Amino acid sequence: MSFTSKNLKNKRLDILKNQRKPRIAILYHYMYPDDVVSAIHFDSLAQDLAACGWEVEALPCNRGCHNEKKIYSTKTEIHQSVVYRRIWRPGLKQKFFFTRLLNSIWMIVGWSRLAFRSESSRPDIVLIGTEPVFAALTAVPLRFFSNKIILVHWCFDMHPEAGISEGMSNDSILVRITKIMMSQAYRSFDFIADIGQCMRERLRVYNHGAYEKEITPWAIIEPKKTVSRDQDVRRELFGEAKIGILYSGNFGLAHEFSDFLALARSLRFNKDVHFCFSIRGKRAELFRQSVTHEDTNISFTDFVPIEKLEKHLGSADIHLLSLKKNFTGISVPSKFFGSIASGRPIIYSGAQDSAIAKWILKHKLGWTIDADNISETADTICHLANNNSELVELQNHCHKIYNEYFSRQIMIDKWKTELKKLFLID
Repeated sequence: MSFTSKNLKNKRLDILKNQRKPRIAILYHYMYPDDVVSAIHFDSLAQDLAACGWEVEALPCNRGCHNEKKIYSTKTEIHQSVVYRRIWRPGLKQKFFFTRLLNSIWMIVGWSRLAFRSESSRPDIVLIGTEPVFAALTAVPLRFFSNKIILVHWCFDMHPEAGISEGMSNDSILVRITKIMMSQAYRSFDFIADIGQCMRERLRVYNHGAYEKEITPWAIIEPKKTVSRDQDVRRELFGEAKIGILYSGNFGLAHEFSDFLALARSLRFNKDVHFCFSIRGKRAELFRQSVTHEDTNISFTDFVPIEKLEKHLGSADIHLLSLKKNFTGISVPSKFFGSIASGRPIIYSGAQDSAIAKWILKHKLGWTIDADNISETADTICHLANNNSELVELQNHCHKIYNEYFSRQIMIDKWKTELKKLFLID
């Protein structure tokens, strides 16, 4: 761990001496009241830490995520015992790389001011996420100006690797400079929480020296049991098919649809199987254009809000999930957790050495597909269409595995344990 045991001991003594709560600041671009999935994860963590005795403040920006015209007050607000101090940010649009970069710089500068607070109001721990891009760079000025702050990173996406996977040149001056800066950032952290072994291996390239632990996101909706079908939604999405296969979520540059299209076409003449796509994102329209009038077993529906998500996910029998191979270790689709939480097995298109593929294989949560096993996967689906009891057994198994290994409570408990270790709190 990069943070010295002497400094940690002094922190502990200060807390015990002054009989105060440990203080943590959470830095993420979007948080309450925004409902973007990653923001909900950081809000949940903040609220749970506050509930168990931490003094928690959150510093998001004052603008909405999907609705950038939505502006929130910068006045201090307390919600669920968490103090929200929103940072005013100019109205630069996020859809352009250059303006996203400027927004990121703005937030990093705003967050860096934490280092100059008085000792009585300075946080003991600063937890930094990965939104906006390069947010981890905040660790550099915080470490430089205040060596007393414990720095923690929860890595959802790696930068600049994500940009390289999207088409940026690995040899460009911008990428090379960014890699040098990110290397310094990762080396400034005391603890890095990753979301899978393949991401950890990518992070280790930077020789950061921080303590490591896998702490994944969790499902936003956690049903107490395997979700039963809503028959009305079921008929709307899949008609009378015995097996309904659903892709629900963002379809961006990190996602590929060729395997799904090939699988659907191999089952085109099987009336028992229907595919539905509830998608949005940069590649959604391209996928729609690739589907022809002959693909009668493929349909599209609107993207659904969170309040309708449980019925939506539960209407399907099997869920689809994809991640391009060049994004392996850079990000992990959060849809994985929502799928198995609802009790639905997964057909995954992605690298065999990715975290998702390894979890599916280890826990028997579904199937991975590529160009070589489309026919085999199609045969499995046809078998399940005629053996409903096996499908139900698999669905119940997925729900059980989620509760045993990936639930919100398990991950929150991991956070509590690791943060206590940083403080040497018994």
